[in-house]
Amino acid sequence: MTAEIVSDGRANALARDAETMPRSRREELDAVEVSNLPMLGLALLAGPANVIMQLSLPAVGYGVYESTVESGNLFKHPVKRTRTTLTYLAVAAMGSPDIRKAYRHAVNKSHAYVRSNADSPVKYNAFDPALQLWVAACLYRGWEDVQRIFGDPASITEEAYQQGAVMGTTLQMPREMWPATRADFEEYWQQQVAGLEIDDTIRGYLLGIMEMRFSLGPVRMLTRWFSETMTIGFLPPEFREKMRVDHTPAQRRFFRAHAAVARRLIPVLPKPLREFPFNLLLADLEWRRRTDRPLV
Repeated sequence: MTAEIVSDGRANALARDAETMPRSRREELDAVEVSNLPMLGLALLAGPANVIMQLSLPAVGYGVYESTVESGNLFKHPVKRTRTTLTYLAVAAMGSPDIRKAYRHAVNKSHAYVRSNADSPVKYNAFDPALQLWVAACLYRGWEDVQRIFGDPASITEEAYQQGAVMGTTLQMPREMWPATRADFEEYWQQQVAGLEIDDTIRGYLLGIMEMRFSLGPVRMLTRWFSETMTIGFLPPEFREKMRVDHTPAQRRFFRAHAAVARRLIPVLPKPLREFPFNLLLADLEWRRRTDRPLV
């Protein structure tokens, strides 16, 4: 099964058309200051779990699984895919209005190719704001989980939640789609999760991410247990159930010990180290812009 084939010319046109918001409204959203979403470098460990959460929605899962954008395929270009995904988080939470605009346009050009066809088991379009809402919700929920696990639950405030909307508005999600309050978000989240079904195709793909099958053999052998331990540890219980995975007793002890050490370490780290590699990714993105290199 393959997604609809889109020519480069049409992709550029679709990317331009995706900017459907009035310019003044888009500039208003881009200009939002984000100061209450501290980005911890250790959040990288939660990345695979968050990807599983996002792709658990069939339209998102098959959009990635069937995508014809080879350069964005994790199993073919793991370094590039990881870099672009993490850079998006850095741009949304830490980037200037100008860099958000530039990165959104670059992502739009890639998303233009991600569209279902008649043979796809579910219909999807990467420009669908409802799908972008789900992805943004997963990113925000993952941010909350990281704060709880690494010892800063006090940062989970209504103000931080409101700023979490940038995870979606940095693309095409209208601000009005973001649930009005954190209580409304919880209701949306529970309704979405209750209706999720992970079929064998997407489950196999997601297990491949958790088991590091995209990495070289020796690397996979050395990192698989750690990756599984971290991924399952950051997965909310309802997603573990849908994926049919759980920790072994040894993994459970290791995850708890790791979190305990991290909670002691994070407060004493200088801010640049706490934010690494997100700060480095933003610097890399600025360099790519100056040297006219691809942003994604």
